Amino acid sequence: MAETQIDPTLGPVLARTGDERAVLEAFLDFHRATVLRKLRGLADADAGRRLVPSLTTLAGLVKHLTLVERNWFRCLLAPEPGDRYLTSEDEASASFALGVDDTVERLAAGYEVVCAESRSLAARFDLDHVVPHPQLGEVSLRWILVHMIEETARHAGHADILRELTDGETGAI
Repeated sequence: MAETQIDPTLGPVLARTGDERAVLEAFLDFHRATVLRKLRGLADADAGRRLVPSLTTLAGLVKHLTLVERNWFRCLLAPEPGDRYLTSEDEASASFALGVDDTVERLAAGYEVVCAESRSLAARFDLDHVVPHPQLGEVSLRWILVHMIEETARHAGHADILRELTDGETGAI
């Protein structure tokens, strides 16, 4: 029997009596899905339109969150040769800059791939698993998940405002 996909907007509700890991993962997936819903359905030009003085655009938010996912999960939990954890705010801010190949479809697909990789990597470790961090000394997987909820939720809020300014659409769904 095929596994039923649960609407990610219901994840936090369905996990309301789950264990700590289920709750953390449900909230992170909810915010990941919200960011993608804000991007999808827009033309590339609309997704890349600057509506605020910074480089923050809907497309740029997804590009940035893709880097952040890779940075916090792969680079810390299972680095591959050549992977380097980005510690500079300048490096992370540069991830908002868009190139000609940064289409809505490519950015969304890339974000989905890196989120799936993050989920897979996190599943290999207990919440108490600790890894070295170049600035903080050590962090646990629990801390990484909470930080990623905060980071993703913060940018989901930005995406909500940018989408409303673009075409009036509001809400998580």
